This record gives sequence, C-alpha cells and structure tokens, in this order.
Amino acid sequence: MNADRINTVLSGRKAGDAVTVAGWVRTRRDAKAFSFVEVNDGSCAASLQVIADASLPNYESEIVKLTTGSAVACEGMLAASPGKGQTLELRAAAITVFSVAPADYPLQKKHHTFEFLREIGHLRPRTNTIAAVARLRNSMSFAVHTFFQERGFAYVHTPVITTSDCEGAGEQFRVTTLPFENLPRNGTGGVDFTQDFFGKKASLTVSGQLEAEIYALALGRVYTFGPTFRAENSNTPRHLAEFWMIEPEAAFFDLEDDMRLAEDFVRFLVRHALDNNKDDLAFFNQRIDPTLRATLSNIAGSEFVRLSYTEAVAILEKANDSFEFKVQWGSDLQSEHERHLTEKTFGKPVIVYDYPKQIKAFYMKQNDDNKTVRAMDVLVPRIGEIIGGSQREDRLHLLQARIAELGLSEKDYWWYLDLRKYGGAPHAGFGLGFERLMLLVTGLQNIREVIPFPRWPGNAEF
Repeated sequence: MNADRINTVLSGRKAGDAVTVAGWVRTRRDAKAFSFVEVNDGSCAASLQVIADASLPNYESEIVKLTTGSAVACEGMLAASPGKGQTLELRAAAITVFSVAPADYPLQKKHHTFEFLREIGHLRPRTNTIAAVARLRNSMSFAVHTFFQERGFAYVHTPVITTSDCEGAGEQFRVTTLPFENLPRNGTGGVDFTQDFFGKKASLTVSGQLEAEIYALALGRVYTFGPTFRAENSNTPRHLAEFWMIEPEAAFFDLEDDMRLAEDFVRFLVRHALDNNKDDLAFFNQRIDPTLRATLSNIAGSEFVRLSYTEAVAILEKANDSFEFKVQWGSDLQSEHERHLTEKTFGKPVIVYDYPKQIKAFYMKQNDDNKTVRAMDVLVPRIGEIIGGSQREDRLHLLQARIAELGLSEKDYWWYLDLRKYGGAPHAGFGLGFERLMLLVTGLQNIREVIPFPRWPGNAEF
C-alpha cells in the first residue's frame, strides 16, 4: 500500500488532490447520511478528518462499527474543511477496515496519567504526548549526528560489555554465564570468574568514554552515541537504569575548547528543535509547560555564563538558607543549586569549571593547585546539569598517582595508561545524557516519559 503520510498531506497537498492515508481511528461521529472518522498515522500530532458517506458499500457492515484504536486505510479526494482548526478533510471513496478495536481498548479519548501509561507501554506511543516525544527524540538524534558530522567528528561504536569501570563507582550490571545455582569458587571462597565467559568480571558499560579516548588519540575527533547502564537503586524522576549517552572526545583540545564545543552543541540542539519541531513544541508548550518555548529560545540565543566552582559556591552560600542541601566548598552541587544559578542568579545557562578533585573522577586533569581538576558542567534552566566533561589527565605519573589515591587497580587500566605512554597528547571530552536533553526540549518532569522503554528498579517490562 502506497499511503500518503498525514503530515505531508496537511502541509503540502491541496483541495482536489487524490490521496490515500492509513492509520488508527481516534474518534468516530455519526450524522444522518455520513460519519466523521478522525484518523491519525503518527507522522504528526494532527489527525485528518475523513468523511465516510453512507453510500460506501461497507458503511453499515464496518464503518459505523469503527471504534477508537481501529486500523483503517482511507482513499479519496481532499476538500476544504469548514471545521474549526483544520483546513482540509478527506472525502472517502473507499475505506478498508483492517481491525476493529474492542470496547476495552485502554486508550479512550480522555485523560490518562503517565503512571497508567507506563503500565501499558506497548500502547502508550499511540497517545499524543508519547508520540510527540518519539518524533522529537528522532529529530534530536538526527541533530546530534548532524552537529558532529559537520565538524569532522567520526562516529565510533564503543562496547556495551566492558571489563572496566569508567566512573569507579561500582554501580554496574554484571554480565555472566556462570550458573547461579552452582557458582564456581576460587581458593578464597569468592566467585571464580576465570571460568566465566570472558575469563574475568564483565559488566554493562556505564560510559563509552575510555574507549572513545582510544580512537580520539588515533582519529583526532570522535563521538559515541549509545546505551549505557547504571545499577543505581534510585526511583527519582531523574534516574534510569538504562539510558543513552553522547560522548565526544577530541585530541589537542583543552578545557576551553571543551567548553566551547559543549556550548555550541547545546545551542545547536535547542535551535534544531525550535526550527524543525514547531508543531510538537507547540503541543508541549500548551499541554505540559507554558514557558517551554521561551526557555528554549533563551538558551538558543544566550551566551553561556562561565564561572569557576569557587565563584559558584560563593554565590550559592549567600542563599544557603533557601536550600535543602547546604553549600560549602568541596561539596557536590545539587540540582537545586544548579537551578538557582541558571534561573535566579543569571537567568540563562551557566558553565561551572575547575571542581574539587575529591568529587570528580580519576581521569580528569589536575590543576597546579593540587585541589581542583579541569572539569566542567553545563547547567541549563529547569534541568540543572545537562553536560559533564573535562580535560583528561595526559601526564602518566599523575594519572598513576590518582588511580592509587582512589584505591583503584592499575592493572585494570593498563591500556588506558598505555595511551599516555605511546603518543599521549592533550585531549578533552564530555558526556550529555540524551534523556536529560529530552526533558529539556519537552518540558516533561519525569525521565521515564522521554525514553521508549524505561528501565528502573523493579521494572523491565516491554
């Protein structure tokens, strides 16, 4: 079937054109000698009104029995519509009914909570909100690749299964083929992982950064875009067990280069949404967050503020009485602190840099003060941190000392250290959580709504 997509029909066709559309019935209303059938095919938020005349051969046997959720194909001619909010309608010459949804179809034309929709994850993409999220997610994915490809970055596929812990936090999902009912033991009573599939402990990755550095120090500029996993027992609206990360790495970049790239990236993505997803953004602006378009326009048009962690703490300490988590030098910034900086202090995105080394990962380049590292976070209104990155430590002896200081095993990072021995060079990169970006551009509050199949503690359905 060579069906026309409704988005192209509504934007590029005119009255008198012959078209065929295929989709799902949203509503059906009957008049004396015809029925109004509202059809949506998922290509856009709008539906197309189809006029089904009683003279159609299957009018009595099938068309008047159509229910919400039924699947149909409608062939006919477009006509100017007198109805409010629509310019065209389809006068059907034929309607093929593929299925009629039963009366217990869960998605009737009424309000459904997001919690309820998560219980029917196989059907929730048919709702206006989740369908709009899917279209915007697709558009943002395209924008990610466009940004990096236009700037000479090569797309690298880093492994999902890894034997190293990039963050050193230990919150990883174990990958094993060992029989749980009869685990092999070593001489000390622990699990003998030498008998496992990979001959050692293996996990799902928390980041592709370390592997991306390998290719950055060969190709110059690379980026990853793929799933990552964190076995953190958190049920907050900001955390998922499986999520997607975008991680560029560039050789001969310092922190200034890194911050510039990150700022350009965020502005590019937001501008892409504003320019290419007007209808879906209008939907979110109307239904979810009436300040969404203004927030995104502000981000796209702003020069980001840059200030050191020390300067940020000095500002935040003055507002400590308003915070649940008090601020002092050496503490990590919480979401409430990040939003205070972006929403109340400056009213636009902020990049905070030079964080205390004790709250950052082992691979970040140490400053000469021996207290801070060349790290940076990009903070945006309503979300807080959306990007975290750093210049990487390229001095072998300092990286070895930092690994020892944190109690990590040098042998687990032997190849990472080799990168500093053999042709080491300054380099930097960052990570952007794709779902955080989706929260920003949709105005939604819970991260479980912006990924097709959310995973959180106790839930891996669908």
